[in-house]
Amino acid sequence: MIGALIIGFLAGVIGRILLPDMWHGLRGPRSWFFSLCLGLAGALVGYLIFSVAIGLGDTDIFDVWGFFTAIFGVIILLPFVGIWARLTGRGPQKR
Repeated sequence: MIGALIIGFLAGVIGRILLPDMWHGLRGPRSWFFSLCLGLAGALVGYLIFSVAIGLGDTDIFDVWGFFTAIFGVIILLPFVGIWARLTGRGPQKR
């Protein structure tokens, strides 16, 4: 479980680096928590797309392919999270 949290966090950070967004202003624990949640959600999206829908990857154990699909899932999710935040007014506050 700790490994999944670490991989989720790394996937969230790498996805946010590859696709800069409105969340670049987050600092400290809020940024870490956002990256962790985004990475775990991205891993779920990547799993559903690649392992369940397409049939690629291994569903029994975690492998390197799962890490890449998690990053891909983050890249897919990030624009939708930004749109949702803009529509609901829950994005980072401008100072």
